[in-house]
Amino acid sequence: MSVFTFPNPVNDKVARTVAACVLVTAVVAVATHQPWLSLPLAVGFALRAAFGPRVSPFAVLASRVVAPRLGAPHLVPGPPKRFAQAIGLVVTGTASVLWLAGAPTAATIVLAVIIPAAGLESLAGFCLGCWMFGLLMRGGLIPRSVCLSCANVAYEG
Repeated sequence: MSVFTFPNPVNDKVARTVAACVLVTAVVAVATHQPWLSLPLAVGFALRAAFGPRVSPFAVLASRVVAPRLGAPHLVPGPPKRFAQAIGLVVTGTASVLWLAGAPTAATIVLAVIIPAAGLESLAGFCLGCWMFGLLMRGGLIPRSVCLSCANVAYEG
């Protein structure tokens, strides 16, 4: 097994729990104007995009503590979830760079972008990044071979 593997399928209960952790952190960061919190969020997104849920603190908490208490796993395709993690990394990474560059207000504004996405995922089970992944697959920008289980159905979650 490669170090940089991402599970396929993914337990959606874990993904939604991680999204809830991201949501709470981002809301606290924006509400209290603490854009430095974009740094640990960016690290978490990088860890999840690179290694799946094995080493990210939010994912470890979600997969080992919270999700098992929520019942049987609800499995969904992994590649769209990895894509969503990469988008989260871009957003929180941008906020982190802005904060480090001395632009805390801009960093806070960029970080606020993650709030609706994390809220939709955690509260409604709608993964915005996964939806974008599906659009890119249908448009031919992501090859069908990347996610064979996604290629024959419209991925909604």
